[in-house]
Amino acid sequence: MTMALIAGALVGLGLFVLSRALFPSRPGLAARLSATDGLRRESAVAISVITREEVSPFRQRLGQSVSNFYAQRGWEMRSVRADLALLARSWDGFLATKALLATSGLLAAPLLAGWISLMGWNFQLSIPIWSAILIAAIFFFLPDVQLKRDAAAKRRDFRHAVGAFLDLVSMNLAGGRGVPEALMMASSIGDGWAMSRVRDALSNARIVGITPWQALGQLGEEVNLDELRDLSSALGLVAEDGAKVRQSLAARAETMRRRELAEVEGQAGERSQSMLVAQLLLCAGFLIFLSFPAAMKMLGS
Repeated sequence: MTMALIAGALVGLGLFVLSRALFPSRPGLAARLSATDGLRRESAVAISVITREEVSPFRQRLGQSVSNFYAQRGWEMRSVRADLALLARSWDGFLATKALLATSGLLAAPLLAGWISLMGWNFQLSIPIWSAILIAAIFFFLPDVQLKRDAAAKRRDFRHAVGAFLDLVSMNLAGGRGVPEALMMASSIGDGWAMSRVRDALSNARIVGITPWQALGQLGEEVNLDELRDLSSALGLVAEDGAKVRQSLAARAETMRRRELAEVEGQAGERSQSMLVAQLLLCAGFLIFLSFPAAMKMLGS
């Protein structure tokens, strides 16, 4: 009975996939709006010189298919897109990786069934099937976990670079330069990837005809960095008054340094606690090792 139900479900799933492939559904309003927003974002960053991840044609096609599936359901995934933009990775390549990992997880069903059969154990077919589904689900979300971890580290480095950038802008303003010139001069000093992103955004602002602080705000929206968005708003409000801009930037830089120092102290405290717990566990294991022979001798007698 169970085999018949599983076989019928697989046949029905195959017929459903075949019918959707032969007669695809027309995209709805949400899908069309999402596609329009995607084209607008691509045109906004088309002139960027940042090197993107190279994706093979097969992964590109697979990622576009999954992306269309997301767009038809209105799943924008803005935080994931911001993390990918920060890491200079492709959205289609990321979706293709998730799909391929999930598919490889489904291969665990026949492998697990064959291994159990070779061991000569009696089992139900639902066990390897559900195990494969669980493994596929875990594999599907593994890239998200890795992306969040890498993006958090990258965004922390970006905040550190923005703090130094604010100090440089404040120094240039104190030297008598205007706000646009001070921003460009400060971004041209550093050679790191964060300063390169800021410098490219400011250079593109001249091409597209927007102000430098608007370009910084767009970069903050792209990589989901609150410090750049706040900086853009502050510069837009006091761009005409050099003294106020200089004081505001100096205060923001000092606040960012204090926040960064507090985060470093917090991480150091967490690591100290972890080392203390490890030492306590090691001592407990050593005491058990010393007392085990005596305890066994007493129990034996």
